[in-house]
Amino acid sequence: MTTTDPYTYFAPTGGHPPQTDLLTDRAIVTEAYTVIPRGVMRDIVTSNLPEWTGTRSWVLSKPVAGGAVTFSQTILEVAPGGGSEKPEPQAEVEGFIFLMAGTLEITHEGQAHTLTAGGYGFLPAGSTWSVKSTGAEAARFHWVRKRYQPVAGLTPEAKFGQESDVEPASMPGTDNRWRTTRPLDPDNLAYDMHVNIVTFEPGAVIPFAETHEMEHGLYVLEGKAVYRLNGDWVEVQEGDFISMRAFCPQACYAGGPGRFRYLLYKDVNRQVEL
Repeated sequence: MTTTDPYTYFAPTGGHPPQTDLLTDRAIVTEAYTVIPRGVMRDIVTSNLPEWTGTRSWVLSKPVAGGAVTFSQTILEVAPGGGSEKPEPQAEVEGFIFLMAGTLEITHEGQAHTLTAGGYGFLPAGSTWSVKSTGAEAARFHWVRKRYQPVAGLTPEAKFGQESDVEPASMPGTDNRWRTTRPLDPDNLAYDMHVNIVTFEPGAVIPFAETHEMEHGLYVLEGKAVYRLNGDWVEVQEGDFISMRAFCPQACYAGGPGRFRYLLYKDVNRQVEL
């Protein structure tokens, strides 16, 4: 049976643990994958970004030797009134924003789009856009960036919307217990990246070890699960992040008691460059 409760989106708020806390945590770094648990996202590891005001950030993934190399993924916390008139410093880089909390106004090519929790925006490379936190609380959102790989005759369009307005697709043979919400058209080859929302009902599984060329940035929005990563079993919960390099074997089991949901980046639709 499919859960019909409203979607929730876990967002970090920083802070600092007391001296009485143990040092042990679930952070793992390997050549196949990295796990950053939510307890790592503290005040002490934030960065400020040029051209942004009232903003701090947690960088979850960037190209590193031995790891994922196609993308960066950052969580930004923008105070009310903060934002940027020139957020993207590289004209050849495209971006995808997914809002977890607060209210965010993105002005793209002169047209304003207001996002609330669950809202998203795809910003094509080379386009002009700005962003501002317009709510009473800080806006907290993911910013996924990728260098666009152009193909003659194909031009991706900007896209804005709300997760709840996109019909999720049930994975075959799962009775809708495993489904994927795709903000960008998977059949449109102009897009060379996708950022999807994947939902599992309690007890649902990925029943085989996916082993493929696509890299992943996976942020848990809701619930908990056990992930199989390159032969290891890793327990994750809402607020945790996993980076997977190409060909890392992966599967998961949704542990309940509620549904398990995550935001998933992957690179798609391009020939291998040699």
